[in-house]
Amino acid sequence: MSAQKDCEFLVKRARELVSDDPCAAKAWLITARTLYPADFNIQYEMYIIERNAERTASAGRLLYDMFINFPEQPTVWREISVITAALRSDSQDKHAQFLRGLFETLPGRVQCEMLLKATEQCFNTLEKAEMLLLLLKRFPESVVQHGVNLGETLLEAEVSENVETPVNCFRKLFVCDVLPLVINNMDMRLPASLMQKYMLKAAEFYICYVTRGPSPDMQIQGKAALFQCSQEGGSLKSPNVSRSSQRYVIDGLSEKSSVVVEPWERLLDILAVVGARCEWQGDKGQRSYVDMLLRVKELCRYLPGLEGDTRSRCCSQVVICAALVLFRSAFLYVSAVQPALFQGVNALSAGPWILVEDLSSVYNDVEVERGAVKHAHKKRKLADGREKTMSSDDEEGLGKGRGRHILVNKTEMPSWSETLESFRTARESWDLLHSHDGLEAEFKKICASWKTDSWLWFRIFLTDMIIYQGQYRKALSSLHQMAAVLQPQPGQQSPSGQASLEHHRALIQQASCHYALGEYRMACEKLLDVVSGLVPPNHEPTKTPEDLGRVKTKTRKGNDLRLLPCTSKAMLPFCLQLMLACFKLRAFTDNRDDLSLGHVVVLLQYDWPHGEMLFLKAVDKICQQGSFQYENFFNYVTNIDMLEEFAYLRTPEGGRIQLELLPNQGMLIKNPSPALGVELNTLLLQGVQAMDRHHTVTRGITKGVKEDFRLAMERQVSRCGENLLSVLHRFCINEKIIIIQSLP
Repeated sequence: MSAQKDCEFLVKRARELVSDDPCAAKAWLITARTLYPADFNIQYEMYIIERNAERTASAGRLLYDMFINFPEQPTVWREISVITAALRSDSQDKHAQFLRGLFETLPGRVQCEMLLKATEQCFNTLEKAEMLLLLLKRFPESVVQHGVNLGETLLEAEVSENVETPVNCFRKLFVCDVLPLVINNMDMRLPASLMQKYMLKAAEFYICYVTRGPSPDMQIQGKAALFQCSQEGGSLKSPNVSRSSQRYVIDGLSEKSSVVVEPWERLLDILAVVGARCEWQGDKGQRSYVDMLLRVKELCRYLPGLEGDTRSRCCSQVVICAALVLFRSAFLYVSAVQPALFQGVNALSAGPWILVEDLSSVYNDVEVERGAVKHAHKKRKLADGREKTMSSDDEEGLGKGRGRHILVNKTEMPSWSETLESFRTARESWDLLHSHDGLEAEFKKICASWKTDSWLWFRIFLTDMIIYQGQYRKALSSLHQMAAVLQPQPGQQSPSGQASLEHHRALIQQASCHYALGEYRMACEKLLDVVSGLVPPNHEPTKTPEDLGRVKTKTRKGNDLRLLPCTSKAMLPFCLQLMLACFKLRAFTDNRDDLSLGHVVVLLQYDWPHGEMLFLKAVDKICQQGSFQYENFFNYVTNIDMLEEFAYLRTPEGGRIQLELLPNQGMLIKNPSPALGVELNTLLLQGVQAMDRHHTVTRGITKGVKEDFRLAMERQVSRCGENLLSVLHRFCINEKIIIIQSLP
């Protein structure tokens, strides 16, 4: 006991002298160590003095002595834990740099042994893995012994911790840190099957990392609670969660340690090494994704003639390479058309965009009969300088496979070329993966393992691809599922702007598919659901003289597609045009259908005068019939040109066509006073002058025409200045039932 008291006295005396006389304090401790060499407290006190004075060499020697002579002391391991934490961090703090320098003074053999024993002291899987990784990085020769075991431990930890997403700290540590050490160590002889397994684990991580949603609620894999991996002093902490039930995942870019730089390039680097070690065909250098696709397309030509291991190796190469090209290209496409799905994506074009049937020919693919002489006064107007073809600079198309083009407005989507090229490359990759039964079977295994059916972004690409392929029934099945997910539940508050756009996007694509299948009633039902959720703009878009004079003369085949901005400004006009396309065929059949013909007249008002020729076709049919009944005419027809034509039809020169355009209930004042008649005539003339179209609705209108029709027409002229989109929006809302019932 007296010896123990002597040791305590010497240590206490040294501590008292440290601040005033460090040399005296050191002398006291040297004396104490000489007298009592087996006492740990004396050596530890000497170490503390040297460490606090930041004397690297002397502190390192004392740490080495304690590690050798007192390996069971918890205080020693706490100190080693602090040092290894500094080794694992990127901190440039002065004290952290000192601790790293202190460790460097130790002999290499001692460093290795210290790290191994420090690993054994860890009880948390991730912390233990980080400690062992430190050993592998500092002593590459240890990779052969510990590399594969470390990798398997991390992969097993994913399962034991019930992590729901590949984007987690276990997988990140394996893919970004452990795997490069393992596959680049030429002393290791790994079977090709294991290399390919690791390759796919890395691919799944990088793809899910790139395609993660902008917030936990937007995660593609679900809405599970996510905990961020953080490191403090070598230990992992997660708030309010026991360590046994922790789920460590990378939650976006909030932590520097969570950032993965250039993930697609990293994945390509790993693929190049794995390909070389698995003896894949092709050069050993790094290829681009496009070059890689070209290479495996060449290999597929020889695949049917291969057998045994050669065929298996070739099949694996084609599937893995083509799958990576597919997912990367599909991501690039979807990130351009729906950038809001992804975190950190800055699209060059405003999204979202939606792939629909092109309706460029909706106005001009029905020509007026050439022999008709009636209404020639209207036809002549088309010839006075307004017949121009759209410039090729306005719109461009790629994706010409199977005779289809995808049209897009270049000014609205600056990245149109890259977007469509990505779509084409992804389609080619998909076709390649389904060109042989063996390739398709292997690819399906990958998709099942990765659960790609839960990737919303990939389903969006697949839906657009099968629409491009013309498989509309299959596309509808996928779209119904997406619409159901995005549909607000009963009692739920109105959806957010983005959710509403996504819901409208799915409905419009459904309508486009129904239209392509000839299911016009279903198409209109979807369109009217969309229109009911849209708000028409306060002002109609201003048209330039070129827009007013632009009439297409080149008729497309009718099977082109278009990328349309999924905005209220673009969606409402598209809905109106698609409804027109649905009614047009029915309106111009040999059978009489005044209701459909009336709907066509109402819808033709939008984008006037591009629909002028089709309107004249409708007028000719009315003349052939000798009569026309459409009681909603004065509710929704405000176009001055159309009003003039219908007024003309009632005159002797126009054929005295019997027009029943007034509703059954009297909506207009009949038998007005003479003063009111004069006032309406004045209003009519003012309205005509305001339109600056040199029309005269009064031409012959007073000759034998009923007073109520005249007054209705005069009153209608006063509405010519109304917002047309608001009028047509009201038409869709108020007449929804009639519109749907008008179609079979």
